Formats: sequence, C-alpha cells, structure tokens
Amino acid sequence: MKKIIQRLFIFFVGIPVLITLVVFLPSYKHLCINIMVIIVSSLGAIEFQNILKQKNLIISLPEAAILGGLIPAVVTAAISFNFNKIVLSLIFILGMSWLILSRIFSPPAKQDSIIAKIAAGFSVLIYPGFLLSWIIPIALLQRPELVIILFFLMVFLNDSAAWAAGILLGKGNRGIIPASPNKSLAGFITGMIASLIVGTFGVYIFPISPHFFPPIGAGAILGFFTGLAAILGDLGESVLKRSAGIKDSGVLMPGRGGVLDSIDSLSLAAPVFFIAYNLLFA
Repeated sequence: MKKIIQRLFIFFVGIPVLITLVVFLPSYKHLCINIMVIIVSSLGAIEFQNILKQKNLIISLPEAAILGGLIPAVVTAAISFNFNKIVLSLIFILGMSWLILSRIFSPPAKQDSIIAKIAAGFSVLIYPGFLLSWIIPIALLQRPELVIILFFLMVFLNDSAAWAAGILLGKGNRGIIPASPNKSLAGFITGMIASLIVGTFGVYIFPISPHFFPPIGAGAILGFFTGLAAILGDLGESVLKRSAGIKDSGVLMPGRGGVLDSIDSLSLAAPVFFIAYNLLFA
C-alpha cells in the first residue's frame, strides 16, 4: 500500500509541476525542461553504469555522469543558446574519443578490460542520454509548449494506466513477456488506449494541422506509435535489469525505484514521437 501511495503522489504532484514548468518557464527554448533532461540523463546513466557493472562492464561513476548528460547538454547548447555547431561537434567528438584515448596509457595488467570499459562508456552515452535528447528539439516546433505537454501526457498516462490496470485487472493475464513477468496483458492494452485517447483528442485541443490524414487519424497514429514505443522502452529496461539480476535501477524515486525506472518509457518514446510528429504535422 505504501508503494502505491508513493507512486500516486509522484504522479499527481509531478505532472502538474512539469506542466507548470513547460507553460510558465518557456525562456531560451524551454531551457528549464532541457536542464531537467540533462540531469535525469546523467542520473539514469549512473544507474545504468551500476547495471552494466553486474556484467563486468565497468566505467567510473564520474565518466558515466558526464557521458550520460553529454548529448543532451550539446543539443541544449545548440538549441537554447545557438552555440556554434562546429564547436559543439568538437565537444561531442572529444567526449566520445575520451573513452579510447584515456586508456592509451593504461598499464598492461588493466588492458584486458579496456574493451569492456569502452563498451560500457558508449552504452551510457546512448542510453538514456541520446534517446532522451530527442525531447529537446521539440522546442523548435510551432507552439512547442503544447507539443511537449502532449508528449509527456502520452507517455505518463500510458505508464500510469498500464500500472493501474495491472493491479485491478491483471490477475490471470500476467507473464506474457518473460523478461517482465509482472506486466499484464490488461496493462498493455489499457496503456495503449490511454496514448490513443491523448493523441486523438490532443489534435482537437491543440492547434495542430496534420498533412495527409484527418485530425483524428493523425492523432491516433501519433498516439499508437508513441504508446507502443513507451511500452517497449519499459520492457527493454526490464530486460536489462533481469540480465543483471536486479529488481530496481535505484532508489531515488519512491514507489518507482530509480530514475532509470521512471524514464525508461520516455527514452524510447522521445525519438519515435519527434519523428512521427514531424512526419504527420510539422
């Protein structure tokens, strides 16, 4: 019961706070939201570093934190402050090169583990940082505050509806995905319905004009693919945790586990939403 109360508290407090930040602090292309993306990417990378460590893919905690936030930070600098693209590209290249160049002078006794360390470094660079960084360019779209809210609602309501349906209706239809046996078919269906509803009605509430489909069809398509990506993102992180033999990625989010447990759906949904939105509406 305590975990349920904590999760409900985070939802009913977190969503209004997030919407408030989007609506009332839009300065510098939603810099406030972009900084949040950088922070959660770094924290998520730290937790992912701990997951990788269980498989002897070891990278230091500072490296994980920096690499995890590197891509979102570079994208933020380009979009919020219009930094020189060549300079930002050099920073990104140097960040990636560090993984190899910093190991050149490693003593022979440690050289056997260099490939594993480089693999871990590139892993935290991509997940969740690269995937979450797709949230940041939404600020370049027309009426970005509305599109950002639409995205977060599609993902968070999907996740919350799936969780609630799993508790209420999940008995007898769990275990269809071996990597996440507690997830239920009722949860998957309800989560998808939530994303479809948000997409379908969002195109009427928000001033969005689709290109090739009627509004209801375009909204449903956007909701379907974003919702599907959110579910697959959640399942993907479950695979990683099960492979490492751990239940939660961390303990920072009461009722949910770690930061990575809270952004797993967002991570995969972000690029899918951005690309689908641009194909359908922009």
